[in-house]
Amino acid sequence: MARAPDRITLDLFRDWQPPQVAVGPSDEETRGPLDLVITRLISTAIRKSERSREDIAQQMSAYLGRSVSKDTLDAWASPAKANNRIPLDAFVALIEVTADHDLLGWLPSQHGYVVVPAKYADLIELHLLEEREAEIARRKAMVSARYRGGRS
Repeated sequence: MARAPDRITLDLFRDWQPPQVAVGPSDEETRGPLDLVITRLISTAIRKSERSREDIAQQMSAYLGRSVSKDTLDAWASPAKANNRIPLDAFVALIEVTADHDLLGWLPSQHGYVVVPAKYADLIELHLLEEREAEIARRKAMVSARYRGGRS
């Protein structure tokens, strides 16, 4: 007789998703020509923020110590205004004001790197040290075996 499926025990892995360690935008947001990707990222950050465009522009102005208007912000977010590019300092201000840390991961990902929260830095270093220790242990074992083998 076939056993009935267990409906009482929780499936610990069915609904669980690992936490996102590296920050960065989705693949869909980073497809296409570079100028369109940048405007898409800006537009997405603004949309995800719970602040109005006016408030974002005002907060960016305060952060930068110079004026950023809503119209300027709109131009940076518009693919139709290709000649209006966001300056790097304004991109930094946008990240600060919108708290969209996915923007932090975009540029490094273009060069094969990832951005991880600082709380993981020690864990990563520990892992690298453990890998190095294992490599040294393998080499020691190899040299030791070769040495013992030569003393017949």
